[in-house]
Amino acid sequence: MSKRVVFITDADSKSGQALVRRFARDGSGLLLNSVSGGEALQECLDSARAFGCEAVVANIDLCRSAEVAALLAEAETKLGSVDVLLHNQCAISPAGVEHGDEAAFLNIVQANAKTAFFCTQAVGKQMAARGSGAVVFVGSIHADKPAGASMPFSASQGAVKMLAREAALFLGRYGVRVNMIEMGPVEGAAEQFRSDISALYDSYRYKVPSGLPGTYEDMAELAYFLAGAESRYVNGADIRLDGGFLMHYMDHRMKKPDDLEVDPA
Repeated sequence: MSKRVVFITDADSKSGQALVRRFARDGSGLLLNSVSGGEALQECLDSARAFGCEAVVANIDLCRSAEVAALLAEAETKLGSVDVLLHNQCAISPAGVEHGDEAAFLNIVQANAKTAFFCTQAVGKQMAARGSGAVVFVGSIHADKPAGASMPFSASQGAVKMLAREAALFLGRYGVRVNMIEMGPVEGAAEQFRSDISALYDSYRYKVPSGLPGTYEDMAELAYFLAGAESRYVNGADIRLDGGFLMHYMDHRMKKPDDLEVDPA
């Protein structure tokens, strides 16, 4: 991956910082969209530059196609054309089907799905013209599985999943691979997906067969693989990274410590 240019969205988030750290280790050029303008990333940026990485940090509205195009043009003069797009947008807010309002719905769908469309369209044109590239969407298992916590989030993830498939079909003809990571529970998931109608995240860590929840570093390693030549025949794939969480069957069969009480019903 050395000398390639990697575009990471929402670089401020924990998932974004994990991606920055992983790709920096091989000296990739980094194009980072950061709401904080890089302040929240300073430690990551210092480490990246210690590995010899060049980094361009911006704070643009990814829902505006003109701003995305302008950023790519700026990056091309400083780093070169983007080789890898890591679309890492997983905005979420509590909202159900019955009480969610239009503004909340649109905010989440735009933050996650509209940005995916504009970034893929803009970067995809460059990659197609060059005949190579990789796009990786960092998404969620809730592209398929309702959480009962945020209908707009689940809807946006489903939209990104289908966008990934459509883009894989089109861009694949030009040597560009497009795949999606469906991330399962990580630390803090019970609070993030708190629900009055679903018990999916109750004692969630013990619903993973190993009893160990995933980390953002696990996700970053998978993204690194999908971005590299080793995954040349992986295109249009939805890879569920949840440790087997969605295969959980009965709570009383969970692998758990002795002091954890689980309702056997």
